[in-house]
Amino acid sequence: MSQARRCPAVLIAAPASGQGKTTVTAAMARLHRNLGRRVRVFKCGPDFLDPMILERASGAPVYQLDLWMVGAQESRRLLWDAAESADLILVEGVMGLFDGTPSSADLAIALGVPVLAVIDGTAMAQTFGALAFGLARYRPELPFAGVIANRVGSPRHGQLLRDSLTEGLRWFGGLPREQAINLPSRHLGLVQASELDDLDRRLDAAAEALAGVLGAEAEALPLPVSFEAPQPSLSEPTLAGVRIAVARDEAFAFLYNGNLDALRAMGAELHFFSPLADAALPACDSLYLPGGYPELHHRQLAANQPMLAAIRAHHQAGKPLLAECGGMLYLLDGLTDVAGERAPLLGLMPGEARLQKRLAALALQEVDLGHGCLRGHTYHHSLTDTPWVPVARGHSPNGGRGAEAVYQSGRLTASYVHFYFPSNLAATAALFKPEGT
Repeated sequence: MSQARRCPAVLIAAPASGQGKTTVTAAMARLHRNLGRRVRVFKCGPDFLDPMILERASGAPVYQLDLWMVGAQESRRLLWDAAESADLILVEGVMGLFDGTPSSADLAIALGVPVLAVIDGTAMAQTFGALAFGLARYRPELPFAGVIANRVGSPRHGQLLRDSLTEGLRWFGGLPREQAINLPSRHLGLVQASELDDLDRRLDAAAEALAGVLGAEAEALPLPVSFEAPQPSLSEPTLAGVRIAVARDEAFAFLYNGNLDALRAMGAELHFFSPLADAALPACDSLYLPGGYPELHHRQLAANQPMLAAIRAHHQAGKPLLAECGGMLYLLDGLTDVAGERAPLLGLMPGEARLQKRLAALALQEVDLGHGCLRGHTYHHSLTDTPWVPVARGHSPNGGRGAEAVYQSGRLTASYVHFYFPSNLAATAALFKPEGT
């Protein structure tokens, strides 16, 4: 029987979004990586952009942890696996520490990982201590490691924040308000790691800044956490030998490592390609068009006529095609960006999409397409108009905006929902398995 494994670990959370969780997590990962340590980072909840930054910072793949979408058992398995070889495990929280059901706090309690709270100290003095006290004591069962301030204006400001802490709350330091260590963002979140030419410089600068505020404790590790051995997970080879072409470039990059692992565990062969740059699909039985930023590249996508023809031919041959969010926009007759510029695209799904300046939907989703429920989430700024009638709609466990439509035409499946494949392997296999296999 497998034994429990121990590894230093901490969950980095905040009172709200925009406080600097990703910057602090990335700085800590890069700091310990530069010290020669093996660092594994996880992201709480559904997110594609933060993990790109965290993978560059740590040098290792980043996976999701979540009590609903991923599940408690799979989350425990991922941490247990990581603890076998890692010197440090970091988990970046989502939204505010207690926001959502389940929340980052729920995850920390369930998995026994202490919380390090990041609080933006901008325009704040003694109230910093009250906020830290509330985060630490709001749920008495929450393991709490301490607090770190972000965007500190001066040494004097940092001292005021530190002196405001009560009840023995531990102070981890205060990161200065420097543009060099900030990470730029756009409408869906942080800018993709591949688009930041100076990302490594920013990460090293953030690591150096963190080392400076930690001082003599810069090389210290958090206390070890014990991760119990999970129940073994078994994958049936339901996609054995199935060749799946997976779009992956700057327009389509929203891919969970857990999804790719799940497809491989079922026996699929993955072949990556670029709808932006390639003239043909790889030899494949099925096609996966994930989400991303097609709205930033729609003119280039429209200009790549050989690729458009290849994808149309794939669908006309009756082969499976799954298109999620940005992938679905690629299927439409046309896509219009926020500046009002339209580009004609695949035309496999009748209708048009238009980017909005405001968020259109954000919610966890669960969809039943006849082979059991697949879980995932929706997060988009576009609105789509199509005459197609949905074959199913998503359900949000939190009652959030959404109930996203899922459309099918032959073996084509399209939706705004980003599916998490490990949540139901049988339902995933049904989306990609060719007829007669």
